[in-house]
Amino acid sequence: MINSPLFWALTTVYLIVIFYLGYLGYKRTKASEDFMLAGRKVHPWIIGLSYGATFISTSAIVGFGGVSAIYGTGLIWLTMMNIAVGVLLAFIVFGKRTRALGQRLGAVTFPDLLGKRFKSSFMQYSSAILILLSMPLYAAAVMIGGSRFMEAALGIDFLVALIIFAVFTSIYVIFGGLKAVMYTDAVQGAIMLLGMAILLLLTFSLLGGPTAAFTDLAALPSEVPPDMIGGMISKGFTGWTSMPEIGSEYWLVLVTTIIMGVGIGVLAQPQLVVRFMTAKDNKALSRAIPVGGLFIFITTGAAYTIGPLTNLYFWNEVGKISVAAVPNGNADLIMPTYINQAMPELFVVIFMLVLLSAAMSTLSAILHTMGTTAGFDFWRYFRKWRTKSKTLGMPSLRANRAGTLLMLLASFVLALMLDESIIARATAMFMGLCAAAFMPAFVYGLFSKQPSTRAAKASLIVGGLTWFAWTAFVHIKESSILGISQFLLGRPALLGMPWQVVDPMMIALPLSIITLIVVWALERALADEIIANGRSGPTE
Repeated sequence: MINSPLFWALTTVYLIVIFYLGYLGYKRTKASEDFMLAGRKVHPWIIGLSYGATFISTSAIVGFGGVSAIYGTGLIWLTMMNIAVGVLLAFIVFGKRTRALGQRLGAVTFPDLLGKRFKSSFMQYSSAILILLSMPLYAAAVMIGGSRFMEAALGIDFLVALIIFAVFTSIYVIFGGLKAVMYTDAVQGAIMLLGMAILLLLTFSLLGGPTAAFTDLAALPSEVPPDMIGGMISKGFTGWTSMPEIGSEYWLVLVTTIIMGVGIGVLAQPQLVVRFMTAKDNKALSRAIPVGGLFIFITTGAAYTIGPLTNLYFWNEVGKISVAAVPNGNADLIMPTYINQAMPELFVVIFMLVLLSAAMSTLSAILHTMGTTAGFDFWRYFRKWRTKSKTLGMPSLRANRAGTLLMLLASFVLALMLDESIIARATAMFMGLCAAAFMPAFVYGLFSKQPSTRAAKASLIVGGLTWFAWTAFVHIKESSILGISQFLLGRPALLGMPWQVVDPMMIALPLSIITLIVVWALERALADEIIANGRSGPTE
C-alpha cells in the first residue's frame, strides 16, 4: 500500500498538467465542431499517441494482463493483430478514406458519417442508439480497471476510488471537448509508453532475465499440484508458454473472443474512427502510423508478457499461481496485486500515474464519443420529433456537454453493478458488437461508389440482433448472468459445448456480411430487370 508524500506530489503535478491541457482545450473550443472534431487540424504525433492511448487502456493492462496470466503468452497474437489490423490496416486503408469521406460529407461523428454516406436517418439514429446502449459497458470496464488499482495501491474503498477517477476525468472532457481529450491523451500516452517499458524490464530483472524467466515459466506446470491446475488442463490448458489445445474451451475463448473479437473489432470502434477525421490531410495520418504502432507494440506486448510471468513470481513467493494468489480468483486483481507486491514503492507510485493515464485517456475518449452521440446524433432527432420541425439544427455546446455528463452517470452506475473479472470480457463484448453491427456497412460505405441503403440497413439490423441473440441465449458467460434463456427456456444456454464458448461476433459478423451481400445482389438484380423491361424503378 502506498503511503508516500512522493505519490501525492507526483499526482498533484500530473493533475495540474492534465487540467492545464484541459483548460487549453476549453479555451480553443469555440463551436460544436471544435468540441467534436478538434478543428480537423490535429498534429500527427498527437493523433498517433491519442489513437494508441484511446485504444490501450486499463482494459489491456489490468484486464487483459490478468487474462494473460490465465491463458498464457498466446495473447501476444492479439498484440500482432492490434498492430497489423488496428494500426497498419486501420490507418493506411480505412483511415485515409474515412478522413476524406468525412470531410467531403461534413460528418462530425461516427453515426453522422454512416447517416450521410447512406443518406439515411435510420443509419444515424440506430447506430447512435446502439452506441448509447453498449458503450457504457466499455466505459464501466475502463473505470473499474483504474479504480481497482487505486484500491489495491492506496488501500481505499473501491467506491471512493471510482468516484475520484470519474470526477477528475469528466471535468476536462465536459468542458474541453475533443481538443482537451487529444492534448491530454498525448501526455498520458507518453507516460504509459515509458511506464510499461520500465515494468517489463523490472519484471525480467526480478525473474533472472528473459531467458531464465521463460525457461522457468515453461517448466512451471510440472511443479504445480494437479488440484491447482486440473480444471484448467481439462479445459485445454497446455502451459503458459504455449497455445491451448486446438478446439478446446480455452482455445475457443482465447481465439474467438480475445484475439479475434478485439483484434477485428477495433476497425469499427466509433471513438477511434473519429480520430481519423481530426487529421488535416493524409500525410498527417501517414506520419501518425509509426507513433501509434510503436505505442501499441510496447504497451500491449509488455502487458501480455508480464501477465503470464506473474505466475512464476507468485509461485516463487507464496507457492500459488496468479489466479489462486488474488482474492476470489479475480483476474482483474492479478496485475495490481503483482505490481503492488513485487515492485519498489517508487515504481508503484509512478505506475499509479501510468494506470491513471491509461484509464483517463480511454475513458475521456469514450465519454466524448457517448456525449457527442447523445447531444448530436440522438438529441437532434428527438428535438425534431418533439417540435415537429422540418430541419435538424446544430446542437449547442451545452447539449453535447449535458450528453457527456448523462452518459458518465450511466457508466458509473453500471461499474457498481458489474461482477468480478469483468474488464476483459466487457471490452471484448463491446468490440464484438461494433464489429458485427457496424463493420460491414462501414467498410461498404468507404469502398462502394454507390452504396445501397437497404443493404446497409439490413446488415446493421442482422448483425446487431444476431449478436444480442447469441449473447443472451448461447454464450454461457453472459446468458447465465442475463437469465433470459433460463426464464424463457428453462436452461442457462440454448446450445451445448463447444457453442457456449464461441464468441457472438464469430456468428454475427459473417451473417451481417452475408446479409449485406445478398440484399445488395437482389437489389442489383431487380435494377437490371427493370432496365431490361424499359421501366424506371424507385430510387433510394
